[in-house]
Amino acid sequence: MSRIVGTIFLVLLVIILVEGKRELGFFKITRYSLQVPKFRLLDTEKKVVLLADLHNKVYGEHNDELFRAIRREKPNLILIAGDMLVGKENSDFQEALSFIAKLPSVCPVYYSLGNHEQRLKESPWDYERKIYYNYKNALQKSGVHFLENQAEDVMLDKLCVRISGLELPIITYEKFKKHQVAPEDISRCIQDAKKNKYNILLAHNPVFFPVYKEWGADLTLSGHLHGGIIRIPGLGGLITPQAVLFPKYSGEMTQKDNQALVVSKGLGTHTINLRFCNNAEVVVINLQPFKRE
Repeated sequence: MSRIVGTIFLVLLVIILVEGKRELGFFKITRYSLQVPKFRLLDTEKKVVLLADLHNKVYGEHNDELFRAIRREKPNLILIAGDMLVGKENSDFQEALSFIAKLPSVCPVYYSLGNHEQRLKESPWDYERKIYYNYKNALQKSGVHFLENQAEDVMLDKLCVRISGLELPIITYEKFKKHQVAPEDISRCIQDAKKNKYNILLAHNPVFFPVYKEWGADLTLSGHLHGGIIRIPGLGGLITPQAVLFPKYSGEMTQKDNQALVVSKGLGTHTINLRFCNNAEVVVINLQPFKRE
């Protein structure tokens, strides 16, 4: 019996490793649609592309395959929820830089930091000095808008959309610890949400979604969890970077009371170079005009 169990375990392990390696080689387009009362000010459907957790991954030469897929979508906005590079010493960010620098040729691009960019920014003495600032300056010159606890308004038809980029203290990413965040903490970072606008919050870590919702986010866009690394049908993601099993939010859209959270499964990996039943993805969100019944 033990030999049979051992054989089954070995076969399953081989399947996971082979499929996991295969999944690392491609990405898919994941589509969601939203229709809420504030969209009565939209004349036509608008398309938002969400990117997160590229971690210097390359799809085709210089990420041309990824760029072409995004361009084909003809989005109105491209929103980046962080971790497009790897925050490690001697890590090369050129592939991420050259890819993102092309995106403003498609449509406006807004970039909020993940823990990897934040670590490079806040602890430059631990890494090659000025690596983050060189990266940021180059992207700003290409037309990328950085939102570091900042917000900008954009107009989609008659709908004013406020895009806010949230940076919580880096300690909120610590492993094996559960940190508390309150709506007032978010307001101290980026002021209050505007009730007369559609508030999109770029917040890398989705774990605090109930707080983001209470703060007033109409749509929260996150990443960070890489889809839970291994996804189990009916259960979702297996584990978070903070080593929490079966996270509530890991790679899906959650809606409640006209407020929504979309969590990207990410485009790359780091440290644990594995995906299983968990394709990398470009997320496309269709904002549909609201029609009264």
